[in-house]
Amino acid sequence: MLLQRLREYSDRLDLPPTLYNEAPVRYVIELDAGGRLLNPQPTDTADPSSPRTKRGQRRLVPQVQRASGIKSLLLADKADYALGYAGENGKPERVAACHAAFLDLLGGCASQTGEPVVGAVQRFLSSGPLNRLDLGDTFDPGATVTFRVDGVFPIDLPSVRAFWAAHNDPGSTDAPVMQCLVCGQERRVLGRLQGKIKGVPGGQTSGTSIISANAEAFESYGLHASLIAPTCADCGERFTKAANALLGGESTCIKLGGAAFVFWTRVDVGFDLRAFLSDPQPEEVRGLLQSVRKGGRVPDVDSTKFYATVLSGSGGRAVVRDWLDTTVSEVKDHLASWFSRQRIVDPYGEEPQPLGLYALAAATVRDAQRELAPPTPRSLLRSALTGAPVPPGLLYQAVRRNRAVQGVTRPRAALIKLVLLSHQTTDKEDSMVQLDQDNPSAAYRCGRLLAVLEQIQRQAIPSAGQTIVDRFFGTASSAPASVFGRLLRGAQPHLAKLERDKRGAYIALQRRLEDIQAGIPASGFPRVLTLEDQGVFALGYYHQRAFDRAQAREAAERRKAGAAPAEDESPVDEDLPAND
Repeated sequence: MLLQRLREYSDRLDLPPTLYNEAPVRYVIELDAGGRLLNPQPTDTADPSSPRTKRGQRRLVPQVQRASGIKSLLLADKADYALGYAGENGKPERVAACHAAFLDLLGGCASQTGEPVVGAVQRFLSSGPLNRLDLGDTFDPGATVTFRVDGVFPIDLPSVRAFWAAHNDPGSTDAPVMQCLVCGQERRVLGRLQGKIKGVPGGQTSGTSIISANAEAFESYGLHASLIAPTCADCGERFTKAANALLGGESTCIKLGGAAFVFWTRVDVGFDLRAFLSDPQPEEVRGLLQSVRKGGRVPDVDSTKFYATVLSGSGGRAVVRDWLDTTVSEVKDHLASWFSRQRIVDPYGEEPQPLGLYALAAATVRDAQRELAPPTPRSLLRSALTGAPVPPGLLYQAVRRNRAVQGVTRPRAALIKLVLLSHQTTDKEDSMVQLDQDNPSAAYRCGRLLAVLEQIQRQAIPSAGQTIVDRFFGTASSAPASVFGRLLRGAQPHLAKLERDKRGAYIALQRRLEDIQAGIPASGFPRVLTLEDQGVFALGYYHQRAFDRAQAREAAERRKAGAAPAEDESPVDEDLPAND
C-alpha cells in the first residue's frame, strides 16, 4: 500500500526526466565545438558559504543506483569515471576500468544521438585529457565532473536524456517478466531499484533502498535483491522520487529521534499537519478543538485520504517503522483529543501553550539530541494521529526524569497527563488542567502536600539553598509513608517562625495543610505508589505550585492597585522558581 500511495503522489509532482535527479555538480570542463579545451582549470562551482551549493551547484544529472561493481553515469560522474583520474588512494586498474566504461557509454550516446556536442566531449576524452588539465592541489576526485560545449551542457539535451532512459530500460534486457506489485501489470521488472531514497536518518549518505535483499535470510522463493518485491522501472522511479520529494518537503516531513515522519494527503487540501506537530499555535489549536467539538465539517477536505509513514535507516536500507491510511477528518478528531489531553496550566497558572511532538518527546530524556530513541516520538505520533493510548513506558520515562531532577517541568507534566488520560475510556473535558482541590486521590494529595511543605520552608528560610524537594522528591513520590511523617514534623519549627513573623502566610499555609491532609485516608499515607500513582503525584505537586504562583501574582497586583491585603493573603513569594 505504501508504494502504491507514493506512486499516486508522484502524479502531483513535476518530475525530472527519467533517471535524472538533482545533485551537486562541482566541476565543469569547458570545451569548444571541436572538443578543444577552453580553460585548463575546470570551473569550480562550489560555494562553501551556502549549505545548498557547498559541494557544487545543483543540476539535473543522470542518476542510477550503483553497487560495488563498475557502472558509469552518462556525461556527469566522479573523476575516476569521467577523466580516468586515480588520485592518491586510487587503484589504477579499477580507475582504468571505470574510465573505459565511461568512454564506452559516451561512444554509444554519440553514435545513437548524433549530437555534435556529445561528439566534442568524446574527442576531448579520447586524446589524454589529464595531460592538458590543471586540476590543482585542492581538486576533489569524489566530486561530480561534467562538460559544457560552447555554453551547452550535453546532459540537458532531450536526445541525451532519451538515450539514458533507453539504456537503463529493463525492457531492453533479459530482465524477468513478472507482475509489478505497484501497478499490477505484467512487465519486465528491476533486479535492483535504479534510484535511492535520500535523507532517511540513520541511512547511508548516498541513499537507501526501500526494497532490497542482499543476504539469503532476506530472500523469498529464491528471489534476490529487488525481485523479492517485483517492481517495473516506471513505478520504481516514481515512488522513489515521490519519497524523496516528501522527505525534502518542509510541510510533509519531520525528522526526529533518528526517524523521519512523513505525511501527505491524496490531494492538496491545505491541511498542514507539520505546523500542529512541530510548532502548534494557540489560535490554531483552539480553532481545531472548536471545529471538532461543534461538529463543523468541510466535506471536500475532511473526507480526503490521509497517509503517514515512519522511516529510519539501517545501512543501505530504508526501514518502514509504521504506516497509516486514514482520512483528514479522523486525524483532526484524534489530534484534537491529543491536544486536549496534554493541556495543563503553565508553571504560573496561566493559559497553557500547546506543545509539539519534540517538546513532549524530549521531556523523557536528559539530552534529546543524543538520547532520544525513535520509539518515543513514534508512539506520540501514532497517538496523535490514531487516538491510540500512549505506551506506559513513556510514563515510566517521565517519572524517572522527575526523580532524577527532583522536580516536575511543564512538558513532563503535560506528557504524564497525556499518558494517563489516553488510557481512560472516557475523557472528561478540561480534566486535570489545573489544581483540583477536591481530587480524592491520595497520590494527588501527597504531591500537593509536598509542594506546600516546600513553600513553608521557603517562607521560613528564604536563603535556603536546598529544599526538601531537592532531597526527598524521589522517596515522597514512590513511598510516601516512609518520609511524610518526618517532613511534617520538620515543618513545625518553620510554621512557628511564620506565625511569629508572617502571620498571613502562616494562616494560609496551615489551612492548606489541613485541607490536604483531611483527604488522606484514615489508614495514613500510602506505603508504595504504583507507576500510575507516581504520575498523579507529579501532577498534584505541579498543580499546587502553579496555583500558588498564580495566587502570589494576583496578590501582588492587588497591592500595586492599593487594595488592603487580607490576613491570609499571598502565602507564596513572587519569585518562586518555576522549575521548568
